[in-house]
Amino acid sequence: MRVLVTSPVFPPDLGGPAVYVPSLARFLLDRGHDVRVVAFCSDPEPKGYPFLVQAISRGSLPVRYMRAFLAVFKAAGWADVVYVNEHLALFHVLAVKLRRKPVVIRIMVDGAWEISHRKGWCGRDNIVEFQDHSYGWQVRLVRFLQRRWWSWCTGIISCSEFLRQILLQHHGVAADKVRRIFNAYHGPKAEGVSQTRDEARAELGCEHRGKLVLTICRLMGWKRVDQLLHALVELPEDVHLAVAGDGDMQQEWEALADDLGVADRVRFLGNVPHSEIPLWIRAADVFALVSEYEGLSHTLLEVQALGTPMVASGVCGNPEVVEDGVNGLLVDPHDASDVARALGLICADPVLGASFVAEGLKKAKAFTRDGTFEQVEAVLEAATRGYGPGGQN
Repeated sequence: MRVLVTSPVFPPDLGGPAVYVPSLARFLLDRGHDVRVVAFCSDPEPKGYPFLVQAISRGSLPVRYMRAFLAVFKAAGWADVVYVNEHLALFHVLAVKLRRKPVVIRIMVDGAWEISHRKGWCGRDNIVEFQDHSYGWQVRLVRFLQRRWWSWCTGIISCSEFLRQILLQHHGVAADKVRRIFNAYHGPKAEGVSQTRDEARAELGCEHRGKLVLTICRLMGWKRVDQLLHALVELPEDVHLAVAGDGDMQQEWEALADDLGVADRVRFLGNVPHSEIPLWIRAADVFALVSEYEGLSHTLLEVQALGTPMVASGVCGNPEVVEDGVNGLLVDPHDASDVARALGLICADPVLGASFVAEGLKKAKAFTRDGTFEQVEAVLEAATRGYGPGGQN
């Protein structure tokens, strides 16, 4: 099977698809398939991969997506099936449709909500509130377009049951067209990172002797790093915060840290190399992800597998990974005091943190690479049935 995979981010850039797509591509290669990738990427020529990667460089949004359309249209002629990992998928799916090839799309977010949230078309409504409200013509248009590109797809994979239910209950997608397949973690296990907490800190040049809270995310508004900054004010002065990732909100949040008087306790790390992420997770006493939205966080899966206690917002797909009081703590992403309470509990009680780690390592077995990617492979193969050797109808 010749599989073309698209991705909205690719290493060295951070983000869930930047972890998922290279791992899936290697899995499919190991299973005897041929794989190519078209991805948005800051590196114009990604190297070191056993499959061809065509990078679409950054630039204005219309230009980027026109380049992606042309790249996918050209590459789809080679493919038997195209696996689209995009939330703005109109041009990708249209390119495949014009080629008359089967296409499977992976849903990581309600794209209509993300666009509307970024543009301010739905105010501050979260993804759940968005489903039941009516808005202006801009939102009606993006909802219409999203439903249209979903209708062009042969199959749909949702990364969480939360997202699957949005498609079924609010968009009228047929149940047999949408399959929930969890994201997978493919990386070092807890025993594969040999450094102790202090050794990891020393290696990273972070030799702070107090408690370290780590978050890893794109610095977008709904990631609510501002709540972590407000929570830091309520925590003891020996608790510090490290923020890995970059994005539109970095300068605003750096200014907020200064205004709150905690700038000397916060370190914005920028776009950390993937090779360093396990060390940062090991260096932390607790990992926090308090975003207003997550489909199914790859980062939570990685932190769980590497054995660091977790605090996560109790929204969307997060409770499908973190069970409150069992393998971590769930918090209200709009309540900084609740976030501070949870972080403080774990920082003050290593025994509690260790129990969360032990339960998390058990739960990690539900998110293994082989178990989840075999399901993806089956969906892709099913999409090609009824098509000729080249995938064309």
